[in-house]
Amino acid sequence: MTKATLRIRPRRKPRIGSRKNVRRIPKGVIHVHAGFNNTIITVADVRGRVVSWASAGTSGFKGPRRGTPYAGQAAAVRAIRTVVRQGMRQAEVMIKGAGLGRDAALRAIGKSGIRLSLIRDVTPMPHNGCRPPKKRRV
Repeated sequence: MTKATLRIRPRRKPRIGSRKNVRRIPKGVIHVHAGFNNTIITVADVRGRVVSWASAGTSGFKGPRRGTPYAGQAAAVRAIRTVVRQGMRQAEVMIKGAGLGRDAALRAIGKSGIRLSLIRDVTPMPHNGCRPPKKRRV
């Protein structure tokens, strides 16, 4: 019985650089969701495709510290670092929620070097809201 020989073929075209194609994103939309327990930053391009995201939890904060302003700032810096490398120069910011990380995240976005063309508060406000629970009888 003969042994199977292993064939080693040389590559025809050597790969130059990385396989991952880096998209150039000059303009985008940054969504900041600031809850009382966490702050989530999502960076999308103009068409709405998510490019980068980070939260206070993924930035290393656990428990009640996720709702702090410093955690919101750290999440914003982490989410924006990747898109600045991809060439983002201008962005619109949509802020939702009433958490503590909201102002700190906005300050961190402003310091990152991205020019903010629009800052909009998109917090959902109830128009008379849900029906309240019935009165408690003791």
